[in-house]
Amino acid sequence: MARASTAADPSLDRDAEALQDALSELIRVYQFRDRDRICCHDISVTQCYVLESLAREGSLTTNQLAGELYLDKSTVSRVVDALERKGLLRRRRHAEDRRAVLLSCTGKGRQLYERIRLDIHEREKRLLADFDPDVRAAMVELIGRLARAAQERVSTAGGNCCSID
Repeated sequence: MARASTAADPSLDRDAEALQDALSELIRVYQFRDRDRICCHDISVTQCYVLESLAREGSLTTNQLAGELYLDKSTVSRVVDALERKGLLRRRRHAEDRRAVLLSCTGKGRQLYERIRLDIHEREKRLLADFDPDVRAAMVELIGRLARAAQERVSTAGGNCCSID
């Protein structure tokens, strides 16, 4: 996909501001909605994101998990400790790198994540039911494209707090 020149499009500033406002509102609503659906299971949204990543990927190291979640390794370690205490995740030695530890969901952790996922899935169905199928498909496509474009511009290495891409 070719990038348009930012100087050639005078509406770019307006569109960028409108996108920022719309995404901020959407993210805020989803974070609170997700928090309210997840907290009744005695885990945080971040803990749920960890379970989701491990359920999807199978096993990850702490560094891989931190990169995937765009979090600092020390934050991930604290979240992992809490999930392990609750019996939702386990650690085991990495077969190829004896210094590394692989993280994975326990059966209990996978079951909990699936219950949360199904609950949120049902809420999404109710939300989307009012939209025409073509509009739904277009929303999914556009949001997916936007997420992938943003993901390409995010560093997972950390230490880039004030850098401009």
